[in-house]
Amino acid sequence: MKPCTLQHAIAGTLLMGAACSSARADQEIATNTADATSAAPGSLQEVTVTAKRLELLGKASTASEGVVDDQELQLTPQYRPGQLLQTVPGLIVTLHSGEGKANQYLMRGYNLDHGTDLATTVDDMPINQPTHAHGQGYTDLNFMIPELADGITYTKGPYYPNVGDFGAVGSVRISYRDTIEDQVSATVGTFGFQRILGAGAQALGSGNLLAAVEVQHYDGPFDTPDDARKENFVLRYSEGDANNGFSITGMAYHQLWTNTTDIPVRAITEGLVPNRFGTLDPTDGGHAWRSSLSFIYDATLGEGQLEASAFFIDNQLHLFNNFTHYLVDPAHGDQEDQFEHRDAVGGTATYTLPVSLGPIQNEISVGALTRYDMLYVGRLPSEDQTPLPSSYVPPSYSNKDQVYLFAGATYLMATTHWASNFRSMFGVRVDFQHGTDIDYLAALHETAGYTNGGTAQQALVQPKGSLIYTATDNLEFYLTAGRGFHSADLRGVNQDVSVDLGLPHTPLLAKQEGQEVGVRATPQRNLTFTFAYYNLWQQSETIIDPDVGSDSAGPPSRRYGYEINVTYQINRYLEFNGSYSNDHTHFNYPFDDGTGHLGEYITDAPLATGSLALYLKNLGSWSGGLNFRYLGNYPLSSGPCADSAAKHDFGPGYTCANAPTAHGQVDGKGFGEWNLDAHYAFSEGWSASLGIYNLLNKHAAAAEFWYVDRLQGEPPIGVADVHQHPLEPIMARFTVTKKF
Repeated sequence: MKPCTLQHAIAGTLLMGAACSSARADQEIATNTADATSAAPGSLQEVTVTAKRLELLGKASTASEGVVDDQELQLTPQYRPGQLLQTVPGLIVTLHSGEGKANQYLMRGYNLDHGTDLATTVDDMPINQPTHAHGQGYTDLNFMIPELADGITYTKGPYYPNVGDFGAVGSVRISYRDTIEDQVSATVGTFGFQRILGAGAQALGSGNLLAAVEVQHYDGPFDTPDDARKENFVLRYSEGDANNGFSITGMAYHQLWTNTTDIPVRAITEGLVPNRFGTLDPTDGGHAWRSSLSFIYDATLGEGQLEASAFFIDNQLHLFNNFTHYLVDPAHGDQEDQFEHRDAVGGTATYTLPVSLGPIQNEISVGALTRYDMLYVGRLPSEDQTPLPSSYVPPSYSNKDQVYLFAGATYLMATTHWASNFRSMFGVRVDFQHGTDIDYLAALHETAGYTNGGTAQQALVQPKGSLIYTATDNLEFYLTAGRGFHSADLRGVNQDVSVDLGLPHTPLLAKQEGQEVGVRATPQRNLTFTFAYYNLWQQSETIIDPDVGSDSAGPPSRRYGYEINVTYQINRYLEFNGSYSNDHTHFNYPFDDGTGHLGEYITDAPLATGSLALYLKNLGSWSGGLNFRYLGNYPLSSGPCADSAAKHDFGPGYTCANAPTAHGQVDGKGFGEWNLDAHYAFSEGWSASLGIYNLLNKHAAAAEFWYVDRLQGEPPIGVADVHQHPLEPIMARFTVTKKF
């Protein structure tokens, strides 16, 4: 695929345009700063977001780490909770199925599916779920209440000793606030959206007690309404501050919904569904439950700082999906119930100590973590959400397992200031994982020559390091390298051969290695930018497998590219953020994608991602946010049709000439979407806001895939086709809030 040079030029022009106009804004900020001295109470007195990002100069170990301020989070237009993560530069959050399902994440040339290779924590609780019913590292953020999010810190690349499983491409840490103004808000919107939020905090003993309740309903634009019904509850007690204090938080979340998943394009063109919002199986859906208890403790011990946390999480999920329609079971259809009930418990501890060796200053951090997952997980055939006998489908389409997973890690990190303009960060991390699988369908699976059952374990040593040269007070250069990993689904590891993909001996801990050259600069006090050129190698690429309805371990891959980010404080009220990432991706050797196509393209890996954001802060009673998110084009097939692949995928006698597949390379189209939120504060605690999403009513696919399915009346081998899930059309939501 060729990159879209026009889109690259537009993105570059917008980003550089911010830099070129900085001198004019300097004078305006100086004037506004003088005005702010006599401003009324409650007006904006300082540049909050830019100040935090400026603080990273002299402290960060790479150009690919950063922070997102609370104010920016609250002003970011978002129409589902997971989209708060789009404040991380270059990260796109989308969806290919029902509202209650985990989002899809894309960054740096990766389709991270539902969270693989993006380590996410909320209030120090790990959200990624290993050996999951639907996708390795499944990250469901629907339990998150956006108003409680207090800030985000993020990293990119395998360079950080305190980041482990799923974090080699990126990590996101979301913190929750300890207090919030007492408030009640009600929201109504198009496509059947309703939401009520009640939240508040009060002093209790030596600390604060925070409580929040959220109820929400959403149908979406689909012919079969999502009818998503969600309830969220949070209760949190905290004392002290970030250096000496603690918090204990309980959460509970429940949701029921109907899925409209991606559908083949031919179903629309042949009139089997009325439009792109139709469905071929209106009984697809799901229900989820999550409850958790988490504890965070911070203390100054001697000369150092201790940070510790512990958690218990209970997750339950049922997903009813029909991806391939009548390919596997022509009589009853291919709906399946992906289910799991998981309990996870664990904790982390880190101690950081300043150490002087003569004139050389050091910060030494030692950390450890542990996690234990106990889960009942599986996949069974169903029809209209009613179970069917496993005998109706091939053995590999049914799973029922009891899994026990242990993960432990220790790390050491040393930041050394060799001179006033030169420092280094070196660290080493050791991860160990052990898993046992009891395959309740072992007898059935053995008829196909494999079993999920067994035990696997592996340890992995990960060196990491960075050299940082501070050229001036406003300019730093970084040279960085490191090793990370993501864990694989234990069921696939235990199989002698992956039945669906034909890939032998999947490692439990798949290595990822990366290198990066970066720059961080603040040429003006109201302007900061970062640039990073990166290279990432992956021992086992995660492959989205529609036949299984989840993802599986694949062949090795490589990515390289660059990312540029700009933050520009235009004046006291306006802030601009821009981000653009250009990415090149390929497998290390030709890969058969299951549709008769063979090549080195990584399917669904975007060529580029980007975003633009403009924030208005406290201009009298007004505030708001306008953002543009951009997802570049991406390959859907791994290459053009090849006769060898056509024979392998469709059977003897098939070549590219007669196989039901496209002859050439198949590509997907990205999208650009504008979103707007405007807020107005009245007197006596009243406020109103209006959100308009997909502002220009962009007609595009939120997600596209290329795979084989079968509609009724088609040949038994099925047909390869593009499958799409639509981007929601323009929609609006109006909120009234009363603060007490």
